[in-house]
Amino acid sequence: MKQIQWYPGHMAKAKREISEKLNMVDVIFELLDARIPFSSRNPMIDEITKSKPRVILLNKAKLADNKESLKWVKYYESLGYQALCIDSIENYNINQIIGKAKIALKEKIERDQKRGLRPQPIKAMVLGIPNVGKSTFINTISRRKATKTGDKPGVTKNQTWIKVSPELQLLDTPGILWPKFDDKKVALHLALCQAIKDDILPKDEVVMYAFNFLKENYQKQFYEKYQLTDDDFNDILDVYKKIADVRKCYLQNQEVDYDRVNNLILNDIRGFKLGAISFDRTGEFI
Repeated sequence: MKQIQWYPGHMAKAKREISEKLNMVDVIFELLDARIPFSSRNPMIDEITKSKPRVILLNKAKLADNKESLKWVKYYESLGYQALCIDSIENYNINQIIGKAKIALKEKIERDQKRGLRPQPIKAMVLGIPNVGKSTFINTISRRKATKTGDKPGVTKNQTWIKVSPELQLLDTPGILWPKFDDKKVALHLALCQAIKDDILPKDEVVMYAFNFLKENYQKQFYEKYQLTDDDFNDILDVYKKIADVRKCYLQNQEVDYDRVNNLILNDIRGFKLGAISFDRTGEFI
């Protein structure tokens, strides 16, 4: 596995910006990719946000295996967070997010009520690694007509708030943190879901991992899609050959076009052509 490049200056800036803005928000909305709810978490978020109430949103839920997603929701709830499966493109469960935020802020809301304070809009910050769908989420929850409420008194210039509803405002988020990982399986899962660039890891290594993962966890749909059998797995090159036969992935000299098969598999996985898939399994990561 090639060394993942770090950019300390970028990381330090993002960490500082988030820390500076924390006191301006009531709650953190942490977006994860529902297909990889462990691999798409950046552990730095725990360090930076500390005890700030948090709602964990497993986005792209329609692409993920619902049974596995519910296990992850239960796991994160066991850690004391509010958690919810959502899909920003399908508008799935978006209307439940404010309710989850109110539960996360139950103590603050009750404290304000006892003090006789008028209800105020919940102020939230959205955090997440690249490609978890942060921009789509913000557009969807604000119905693509985000109302910028301008700078707040005493706030640094250019702090933009988005009015989602009378009950919720989002703070335009600081620079996104890149994922930090040492586990090779985490890297492979990030690659399969396109959370890191395709040139970070050797593509054939990612695809061969996918072959074995799909055989173990989603064999029926995998075998049916490419007309595979157990016998094809006696040699991984036989898997390539069978897929090349089914999908006509040959070079002019009738040799298997391995690059084309690699791209085909990745596009089929990412394009939902193999159905709902979850790569992070609770039994392996927790």
